[in-house]
Amino acid sequence: MDERALAERLITYDTSTLDGIKAAAGFVKGWLESHEIPVRDGTVGGLPVLAATVGPESGPTIVLHGHLDVVPAQSSQFEPRIEGDRLFGRGAYDMKGGLAAMMCAVADLAAQDAVRIHFVCVSDEESDEPFDRGSDYVVAKGYVGDFAITGEPTDLRIGVQSKGVLAVRIEVSGTSAHGSTPWLGDNAVLKAVDVFRQIQAMPFAREASELFDRPSISLGRILGGDRINRVPDFCAIDVDIRYLPGQDADVILDSIRAIPDTAVTVVFRRAPAMVDRENPYVRALAASISDWTPEDRVSIGRDGASDANSFLDAGVPAVEFGPIGGGHHGPDEWVSITSLAHYREALVRFVRTLPGAMGKGHLRIA
Repeated sequence: MDERALAERLITYDTSTLDGIKAAAGFVKGWLESHEIPVRDGTVGGLPVLAATVGPESGPTIVLHGHLDVVPAQSSQFEPRIEGDRLFGRGAYDMKGGLAAMMCAVADLAAQDAVRIHFVCVSDEESDEPFDRGSDYVVAKGYVGDFAITGEPTDLRIGVQSKGVLAVRIEVSGTSAHGSTPWLGDNAVLKAVDVFRQIQAMPFAREASELFDRPSISLGRILGGDRINRVPDFCAIDVDIRYLPGQDADVILDSIRAIPDTAVTVVFRRAPAMVDRENPYVRALAASISDWTPEDRVSIGRDGASDANSFLDAGVPAVEFGPIGGGHHGPDEWVSITSLAHYREALVRFVRTLPGAMGKGHLRIA
């Protein structure tokens, strides 16, 4: 089974559900074991976590890190289809295509004896649960090394930065009145929308950085009002803020909390991910993709959050690197079939050329 066929098979599992995740994890485990790669499994929050190791007992260690879960979709999106070079389906780009190529690369590299490789696969990357995450679990279990690659979509470029996450619930109070005389009340829903507009207009929202032209601010949910004929006196809004490297989340929080008639609760928080683009492992990975990405190979800042933080927090340099595609989390998600083959080859080339690129006996940077 090549990376395309493997990606198609993974897409067929509805891994936005617990049953689908368990079934897909069982398939991944069975596939690796059929290639004589022993797999250890566990659970975090009831969700499966898989880990496998190939290569020598000692020496430089690389972590290949992926996730099985996807955001919900229509049932038709779990029926993969091919149009030209594009493989369509939920998770094709984020990140079942990359995961399939990564699995094939691990099988390709199982017999080499120069570099130790940990393959880890979690099932809660799309979750907004701030604690007990699968990636933290695998780090705690010792699946760390000298360098980690998270297979998120990057169009065959290397993501050395990602935005931080500050997800907040803002409760806004008002005054109720009869719907026929709204001027006698203070509509909390309208006030909440105004609060969101105030956040959009704050100074931090107009800042830029080397790899990002602005932060991301999204109004994800509004909860307010109980009857059509009553002015609502309460509204809660959930706001998803993706802030830039170098910005201070506490300063952003203080600015929001200063808005009158609001109470702010942090739902989820994650620091930006950053790795030095001159890191020798980053440079070695960049060299491995030079045939397909000749320019600006180390140039990606990802708007989404990154589970690479779990490795960064443990002192492991970690980047995001994945195949070419588009439409992730949307109705027409796709991945380039050609890029899956290139991605698989790049991972294999990176590992096989690493000893020479880094200098034998001088591989470790920590």
